[in-house]
Amino acid sequence: MIKDDCIFCKIGKGEIPSATIYENSDFRVFLDVAPANRGHALIIPKDHADNIFQLDGETAGKLFSLATVVARAIKEETGCEGMNIVQNNGAVAGQTVNHFHLHLIPRNEGDGVNVTWKPGETENNAQQELAKAIRKHV
Repeated sequence: MIKDDCIFCKIGKGEIPSATIYENSDFRVFLDVAPANRGHALIIPKDHADNIFQLDGETAGKLFSLATVVARAIKEETGCEGMNIVQNNGAVAGQTVNHFHLHLIPRNEGDGVNVTWKPGETENNAQQELAKAIRKHV
């Protein structure tokens, strides 16, 4: 499915130009127009899914397999020391375009990019109970 009002669907179809790194019948990989670092790329499925909750397992598997290839290519070309793989779902999680997309962000010491959170604290029993509750849905 393609949505006419979705910017990433338009990029996926080639209606909006992009600095494309790779494309096949399922995905387009392109450089982010507002990169966190040099080489920051996005992988999008050409078929629209708003977020990970709508993405089917087969597409997700192909996407993450492609991500390993693209990550190595970005590392080879940029010489980055590390990489963040980031995927946000919903506005509260920082998603700004409602089309599933995976960020590949090359990282280097002192680059100023911040993809972190404040670690919380939990009690072991609470963790075990939550794991058990979630397991029922898997």
